[in-house]
Amino acid sequence: MKDRSHDDAMADLFRDDPELAAATLDAILANGDQGELMVTLRQMAKAFGGVPQVAKAADLNPTQLYRTLSATGNPELLSLSAILRSMGLRPAIQPLSGTAPRA
Repeated sequence: MKDRSHDDAMADLFRDDPELAAATLDAILANGDQGELMVTLRQMAKAFGGVPQVAKAADLNPTQLYRTLSATGNPELLSLSAILRSMGLRPAIQPLSGTAPRA
């Protein structure tokens, strides 16, 4: 049996199950963990053909995308939307369950 890295295994899972990818990102965004978001976006980029392919599909510069998805990356909303769109996803806003809006 050949060993695989965790990132490779996660990329395979995300490639095979887009609903899992979406649910994973949703959970990360709900918790607000920037580092975990960057790791997961890198894994997803790998799942969807690698950074060069995602950059091309998102109409972004590959070098900039590598920086954006780095551990210290901080993607702008426009870039994040383009990256997700290239993977067949989009950001969404949902109300917190059981929380009434503040007046």
